[in-house]
Amino acid sequence: MFNARMRPSFITPPPLTRGDRVAVVSPSWAAPAAFPAVHELGMQRLREHFGLVPVEYPTTRQLGASPEERARDLMAAFADPDIHAILATIGGDDQIAVLPYLHADVVRANPKPFFGYSDNTNLLNWLWHLGIVSYHGGSTMVHLGRGGELHPVSAGSLMAALFTRGDVEVHPVATFSEDERDWGHPSALVTAGAVQPGGDWTWHQPDALVTGRTWGGNLEILHWNLAADRWIRPVEDYAGCVLMVETSEEMPSATEVFRMLRNMGERGLLEQFPAVIHGRPKATDGRNPAAPATREAYRRDQLEAVLSALRTYNAAAMVVSGVDIGHTDPQWVLPYGGEVTVDGPGRRLTAHF
Repeated sequence: MFNARMRPSFITPPPLTRGDRVAVVSPSWAAPAAFPAVHELGMQRLREHFGLVPVEYPTTRQLGASPEERARDLMAAFADPDIHAILATIGGDDQIAVLPYLHADVVRANPKPFFGYSDNTNLLNWLWHLGIVSYHGGSTMVHLGRGGELHPVSAGSLMAALFTRGDVEVHPVATFSEDERDWGHPSALVTAGAVQPGGDWTWHQPDALVTGRTWGGNLEILHWNLAADRWIRPVEDYAGCVLMVETSEEMPSATEVFRMLRNMGERGLLEQFPAVIHGRPKATDGRNPAAPATREAYRRDQLEAVLSALRTYNAAAMVVSGVDIGHTDPQWVLPYGGEVTVDGPGRRLTAHF
């Protein structure tokens, strides 16, 4: 288990080199079993664009695998000295049930980069407990299996996180997409989703320069971790960190977002963060696309919910909103437990890999 009395000292696993073997796992939903063509496209790009050798495990393509079976594959990937990084295929909704079957001693003895987001917030947070820097982003199904071509922002960001140790300037994107493709249709392999203007980020109280370790991820999953309690450390361990939050395709209402953040505030967590990175919310359902005005209203209302919670529990916090760190295309990969700099006066965001 974890030492709840001592804030972890973080280590950053070493970068990869071309030709390295990487584990491709499904710790949540085994989407490769349901949509093998999209999965194979992602594996091809890992080999050809990134120069890596993907290694699959028994549950990578196994629908309905138990939490124990999925945990066994994760532990095998961490324990194998020939595996140099671990990439999640996609998220899901039950990864929290996998955590009790993980072995901290195995991972501490064999730290390596883990990439994922959405339901993988569970694993990112678990690794944060151990003091192991991981990476928020990098889905092999969504961003490597993207129809048409790899997006240069997603690919470049993932490339930097995998192979380099240095600074990456994160910037607003010219266009983005949140419209899902039907992975069961052949066109999903050759065509990306419709794009819309990206626009500038929104800054709130941009009068500080904050460098801190990141914590957070998908807000709905963080809320589950708060409820489980054993996966959250004493609040003072988060002091000075940069909170990054984003919401999923389930599109929680502004009221729900406020309540989830209020619960964090009542616990004493929100006041620990001098800066907040708020991801661009996905604002449409692929089965029932929303009109542009409806999408903008949803994003505007969610930002107001975030600011409302902060006004109550951490009025001094600086916020940068609209950063593409979650359920949109492209996606910036950010260190989780590593450092970022939020430069309010300069209107800049820098990831330190």
